[in-house]
Amino acid sequence: MRFLIALSLFAVAFASDVLELSDSDFASQLADKEIALVEFFAPWCGHCKKLAPEYEKAATSLLAADPPVPLAKVDCTANTDVCGKYGVSGYPTLKIFRSGELAEDYNGPREADGIVKYMKTKSGPTSKDLASLEVAEKFFKFPEAAFVGFFDDDDSSLAKSFKKAADAMAEKYRFGHSTNADVTKKYGSENKIVLFYPTVMHNKFEDKTVEYDGAADVQSIKSFVTKNAFGFCGHRTTGNSGEFTAKPLVVVYYDVDYVKNAKGTNYWRNRVMKVGKKLVDDGKKLNFAVSNAEDFRGELDEYGLSYSGSPVVAVRDAKNKKFIMSDEFSMDNFEKFLNDFLDGKLEEYLKSEDVPDNSGNAVKVVVAKNFDEIVNDPERDVLIEFYAPWCGHCKSLEPKYKELAEKFADEDGITIAKMDATANDVPSGYEVRGFPTIYFAPKGKKSSPKKYESGREVADFVKYLAAQATDELKGFDRKGKERKTDL
Repeated sequence: MRFLIALSLFAVAFASDVLELSDSDFASQLADKEIALVEFFAPWCGHCKKLAPEYEKAATSLLAADPPVPLAKVDCTANTDVCGKYGVSGYPTLKIFRSGELAEDYNGPREADGIVKYMKTKSGPTSKDLASLEVAEKFFKFPEAAFVGFFDDDDSSLAKSFKKAADAMAEKYRFGHSTNADVTKKYGSENKIVLFYPTVMHNKFEDKTVEYDGAADVQSIKSFVTKNAFGFCGHRTTGNSGEFTAKPLVVVYYDVDYVKNAKGTNYWRNRVMKVGKKLVDDGKKLNFAVSNAEDFRGELDEYGLSYSGSPVVAVRDAKNKKFIMSDEFSMDNFEKFLNDFLDGKLEEYLKSEDVPDNSGNAVKVVVAKNFDEIVNDPERDVLIEFYAPWCGHCKSLEPKYKELAEKFADEDGITIAKMDATANDVPSGYEVRGFPTIYFAPKGKKSSPKKYESGREVADFVKYLAAQATDELKGFDRKGKERKTDL
């Protein structure tokens, strides 16, 4: 009996909100679903395994949405008929179905927050009509901020502009509207747009609602939305991180979870807000957010930080420079760290290897800590390769790049350099999306380097540098032909 009870509890704990479909029940299961998202997967697929926990989270959230949006999955290694019918050739493939019929391919995000927002825009109008108290009560229970317009006339200029703003922004934010007098009386005020923060995030440091008092035009409403959507200290997720653009941005990373542990999440968030409000009320310019440390493990690695139970803190300033709090989190330490940051007392954090001895190197080795010294040298043009140690193309280029550097060893105005972009922070202005990526930084124009997109033979580099060099080279003419030396 104990074994059966334990087994049942185990099953409940690991119950999935994702429907599992097969060849035999695919059509019947989806026939009565107004809309559904289906993932076609293979158990051995790495990308499918990465998507799985995000898909589960999204399924749970979307079942509580209004209207609910079911998420389903099909194992294509066991259900070849249905996967073949819908032309599945890679994994995972996601498709949207309406009443059992294929509607469109899913082209949205692949993380939980993004999936939820994307599918909610597909499942109904961009602004939910709160036509009754019952509908409104259900709408406000959802744990997400909402912008709601209360109108006495759907054709008013404010109502029309609000709905246009919702049409443009519904994939990122949540909107509702009502002309019902009972709804307006309970939740809002006539002919007003109101932002409602989710109940789970209410606290004593900011108002529960924000009322719009601007003009009845679309752009003003959109500006109000983007400025206020996340409140004083927003919940920054992998899905909305791109919306946190105001700098300096202070992010506190810990076990943020508003689904399973809202109380514990707010315990730390309230402490962040208390310190933050004190500084902002004193006229200091700072922006705050909290993020789940596990979800942003890669970002923490960029800061050289790791989470082990106590919140960790990082700041990016207006120039995107990084600063980290090295002391253990406490309100006193947090306040001191922020004041030191504002007073310019902190050293910028750079992910960097140790500065090497370049005296014997034809190709100068650049790390984050000597980037300014070498690449931004105002007296020299610099050709710099950003590489990864494991990159096959980089390894093939290495002997040619070294030969190039040796050819230019006697050129007073040009440096040939390289940087391991996996072990060092790459400065802004240098966009590195693949390896190798090469840039030319001419003297006098270091703020606008040019991406090198010519051939990768030695002769190609010589021809390019001869033409692009700020000053004419000693050993080559502008066409890249070697000059003759008089004996």
